[in-house]
Amino acid sequence: MVNIREIREDDAVSFLNLLARVDEETQFMLLEAGERQITVEDQRQRIKTILSRDNQTILVAENDNDLIGYLASIGGDFKRNRHRAHIVIGILQAFIDQKIGTKLFMELEKWTRHHAIHRLELTVMAHNERAIRLYKKMGFEIEGTKKHSLLISGSYVDEYYMAKLIL
Repeated sequence: MVNIREIREDDAVSFLNLLARVDEETQFMLLEAGERQITVEDQRQRIKTILSRDNQTILVAENDNDLIGYLASIGGDFKRNRHRAHIVIGILQAFIDQKIGTKLFMELEKWTRHHAIHRLELTVMAHNERAIRLYKKMGFEIEGTKKHSLLISGSYVDEYYMAKLIL
């Protein structure tokens, strides 16, 4: 049974392990395997800082006390952009196609309604069809294309800029 909940400071080790595994398993994340250089204490502090802000959170998916996915929502820092949040999602490959992404997004939408978030935004590699289908299913729309936004294995990759308004 998968449980969706807000991250806690004491998840720092498990969360770092989850991030490293997701980075290793997929080419669709910004960081490559081994590129993430952060200590457990630094991660604990990041979690504490995120949870101290009313427009930021990290939701985690947990299965048998193991973290298997996450959705981070980072709100703006200023009066003019506090209402929007940039999101990043990662799920272990063994748990893909089990509706965990949908559950994370549904929980995030509930959270946003209580935290004055009006706009969710993300970027996605243009060839990541599975993720694009999920985002569209959850109400996101493509607002534009970032041409040659990333350099992966010697090739430039376009990203879509997608957003959803919480009404």
